[in-house]
Amino acid sequence: MSVVLGDKEFFPSVGKIEFEGRDSDNPFAFKWYDENRVVAGKTMKEWLRFSGCYWHTFCGQGHDPFGPGTQKFAWNDYADAKGRATAKMDAAFEFFTKMNLPYYCFHDVDLIDEENSSVDEFGKKLDFITDYAKEKQAASGVKLLWGTANLFTNPRYMNGAGTNPHFPTLARAGAQLKLAIDATIKLNGENYVFWGGREGYVSLLNTNMKQELDNFAAWLHMAKDYARKQGFTGNFFIEPKPMEPTKHQYDFDTATVSGFLNKYGLQDDFKVNIEVNHATLANHTFQHELQVAADNGILGSIDANRGDYQNAWDTDQFPNNINEAVEAMLVFVEAGGLQGGGVNFDAKTRRESTDMEDIFLGHIGGMDTFARGLIIADEILTKSKYKALRAERYSTFQSGKGKEFTEGKITLEELAEIGAAVGEPEQISGKQELFENIINQYI
Repeated sequence: MSVVLGDKEFFPSVGKIEFEGRDSDNPFAFKWYDENRVVAGKTMKEWLRFSGCYWHTFCGQGHDPFGPGTQKFAWNDYADAKGRATAKMDAAFEFFTKMNLPYYCFHDVDLIDEENSSVDEFGKKLDFITDYAKEKQAASGVKLLWGTANLFTNPRYMNGAGTNPHFPTLARAGAQLKLAIDATIKLNGENYVFWGGREGYVSLLNTNMKQELDNFAAWLHMAKDYARKQGFTGNFFIEPKPMEPTKHQYDFDTATVSGFLNKYGLQDDFKVNIEVNHATLANHTFQHELQVAADNGILGSIDANRGDYQNAWDTDQFPNNINEAVEAMLVFVEAGGLQGGGVNFDAKTRRESTDMEDIFLGHIGGMDTFARGLIIADEILTKSKYKALRAERYSTFQSGKGKEFTEGKITLEELAEIGAAVGEPEQISGKQELFENIINQYI
């Protein structure tokens, strides 16, 4: 199959990226990601389900609050929206195919410019570009992991979308939401994502939090019910983030989202899409967020990136921290992997990285980082004493009175009697350094 799916080759200096192994000096080859390698009973391709994102890779051009973009994209050289959209899609599928990415993701306005269109006009634009996307998917074999609506960039959504205090604005957002769900279903998207970019508040002084949360739950129920009526059987994901652009976002972290889903009866249809950089902004580790999601049965998907440890904002860099990847993959493998989602690279090249080939290098490094983390995690789980040592810390709950306690068979009075009889309990070391050394041993 050709890796060029349009009339023009946008990345002529880069061919198809192949696996060559860790001894290869070729920067345009995978050192660790071998999609057919079996790890813990599944191939790497099955475990990781890698995805490329439309927004950072093909829409972002390196701009920041202090200056315009530095990256020049040939697909933006067309004067009209449809010309830019089709050229961008040609470039996107050339990239996905050369990178051997099985999936991609998008916001609605990533596919084609909204340009102050009415709802009907934007719907026609989406119909046009999704018709083209269907052709591209069929020609390449690349599938849609999930779609979503951008309900945070346009000034109309400055006070939120599903939580907006102004009903006409909420309704306008609902119209755009419907179009995005329709586009996702049309392209056989496997999931649908909600990121509450402005679903939160800047000041509590002018905010009725209960009203906004009740409204947001109603909004999600309506979206879910509509999609199900259209035959959509996939998962809905909520992507946690604590703040930025708002002061406080209602999907603060995975634990907050889990409580929200259970409170409003959404737990059977919604899971979480965990972003690494969002986890660290919430003062959590990536593995913490994965563990909370796994323990609550809502580990749906991953947005793979990293933050800068010296910055307190969302830098969306490509992942390269092996220790972090290994610890995350320990949770990932023990949980049995993701429920419906994949590992989507919500990451962007740096503003100073202006060559088109830099986009490939970032993805190669990120895919190798996750693949290497997966291999090492499996070796730790199967060859080391890691699991046995952790189980030993909780061994007193596996029999006798400890087991009766976990089964709810002991009253507080009985627990107090046991505690009095125990006296001063033995001091047991947590052996944290040993656990950390095991990780380093297998790296």
